[in-house]
Amino acid sequence: MTVMVAAYFLLPLDRLGPSRPVLSWLLFGLALGLIAVLLLRQVVHVLLSLRDVRPGMVIPPLMCLAVLVFATAYLALAQRPGELDGLDTRLDALYFTLVSLATIGYGDITPHGQAARLVTVLQILYTFVFLTAAATSLTRYLRDELRRRESPRRPG
Repeated sequence: MTVMVAAYFLLPLDRLGPSRPVLSWLLFGLALGLIAVLLLRQVVHVLLSLRDVRPGMVIPPLMCLAVLVFATAYLALAQRPGELDGLDTRLDALYFTLVSLATIGYGDITPHGQAARLVTVLQILYTFVFLTAAATSLTRYLRDELRRRESPRRPG
């Protein structure tokens, strides 16, 4: 996850946004779609109690990646005047993404443009559906693993 966050802060993301709207929206949709499929795959594996499943190794990085994809989208949208007031840096974009994810909404950064509001609505829906399902399945897996390890072993 550290590598993903470092990449977010170091990669030349300024090539996305108003100068290449089709590419930006396409990458945004593809990235979120791929992350959703991978998260749902893990959720199904946990629900079916498949062996050799390691959601603790997969789900947290995918959730982090989803957050960074939304932060990148907000950063790209902020290049258009009037879309996102108060969002000037990558840290601002990450901050806004996490504040929205946590449903805190301090109000210091606000989506005014239609595209920014659309991405914010998508983030809320994405969080409700995919990130909540992934977090719930990870919690279930960890709880089941703890129970399994704590249960008395039967002599063979």
